[in-house]
Amino acid sequence: MSLLIVGMDGTIVNVALPSIRTDLGASVSGLQWVIDAYTLTLASFLILSGSTADRIGRRRTFQIGLTSFTLGSALCSVAPNLQLLIVARIVQALGGSMLNPVAMSIITNVFTEKRERAKAIGIWGGVVGISMGLGPVIGGVLIQTVGWRWIFWINVPIGIAAIVLAGLFVPESRAPRARRFDPIGQVLIIVMLAALTYAIVESGRLQWGSGVLWSFILLAAAALIGLLLYEPRRVDPLIDLRFFSSAPFSGATAIAIFAFGAFSGFLFLNSLYLQEVRGFSALQAGLTVLPMALMTMIFAPISGRLVAAGRARVALIFAGTAMALGATGLTVMTATTALPYLIGCYVLFAIGFGLVNAPITNTAVSGMPISQAGVAAAVASTSRQVGATLGVAVIGSVIASGAVAGSGSPSVGQAAGILATAQTAWWIVACCGLAVLGLGLTTTGRWARSTVDRVAGLMNSDPTRQAAAAR
Repeated sequence: MSLLIVGMDGTIVNVALPSIRTDLGASVSGLQWVIDAYTLTLASFLILSGSTADRIGRRRTFQIGLTSFTLGSALCSVAPNLQLLIVARIVQALGGSMLNPVAMSIITNVFTEKRERAKAIGIWGGVVGISMGLGPVIGGVLIQTVGWRWIFWINVPIGIAAIVLAGLFVPESRAPRARRFDPIGQVLIIVMLAALTYAIVESGRLQWGSGVLWSFILLAAAALIGLLLYEPRRVDPLIDLRFFSSAPFSGATAIAIFAFGAFSGFLFLNSLYLQEVRGFSALQAGLTVLPMALMTMIFAPISGRLVAAGRARVALIFAGTAMALGATGLTVMTATTALPYLIGCYVLFAIGFGLVNAPITNTAVSGMPISQAGVAAAVASTSRQVGATLGVAVIGSVIASGAVAGSGSPSVGQAAGILATAQTAWWIVACCGLAVLGLGLTTTGRWARSTVDRVAGLMNSDPTRQAAAAR
């Protein structure tokens, strides 16, 4: 149930963007923040939420997350302006950061038998495809009949039911040794991601010569340098930088950023194109992208089987190729491009996206010592959200600059402004697909696998952290 509301939220909000723009008078950058305020907060707090669950209890953290997500959804539904909607999205995301990773920890602790655990994870993961398919269609129906605010109201009864059911059926569990809280590392992560995202989102409005813009870029760089200098000194760092000595782990992190950046940018741009340029209703737009959800549902388990058979590299090669080809096909679209052609490109892109998810986690985990597998999976999840944030920021900024330059107005409602920059935006998405292909080839070969032993050696040669772990 937690995965259902979080998964639907991602696709359902994209369908609602034009309606939110009309009702609240939002600019392109305003719409970007409706998406990015959520994904940025999620990315910033995923690892902290995981360690908090290990410390105070996984069920308790899970219920707190459900409460925050449900409350945030209710606040979103009554937000009178864009600013308060963005604040409510942050409340939602704080709860969301405590849901999926903690739910996975609960599953792995409840289902101790290997086959039953695999079955449970398979059922849990299958909800991703269901939520992707339901999101655009349910969103379209709600927006067209009772208004966009109901896309958030729908989360409230599901969230309340999940809170009650978790209390009745989920046993409490904690880690034998929880990681220590790293407040400085946490603040540096938030500052780095927020400053970089702000700079990209506002670049269309401020222009690249702006002193304000460059001050945020320098702030992001300073936070990154601070993180690189501070984290190696911690016994329990928020992110152990030694992980990145593993080529498979580094590759999985980068692949997650490019793949989810492409996917989020795709959804953001395509929603505006279908409704603002083509004049589709929210329901029509939702039904148009339904084949994407179906392809993801079909190819995600195929990817899982490829990974289980030791062919993660094959899955990544096909994923990057399909995503790049699908996006490239959309670079020639106009206001009258035939719908079958568009859907064909959507299907090709979705096949690639369906294939990419399982290899990301597998490659990240296989690139680490087994004792660090949980942390590696958490970093991979964080990388997905970072990619989603940057994808919307970059693609939205391209569209925003075109709207301003092409029409003399920042209004996202002008089809000419969207079309003027859509080709550039689709090429960016295609390049992300090529990056997935290139990284898949270079970080899953024999040389890359040899670097895993190097990380294990680094972990085993640190007596200070070994002693801390023993305590």
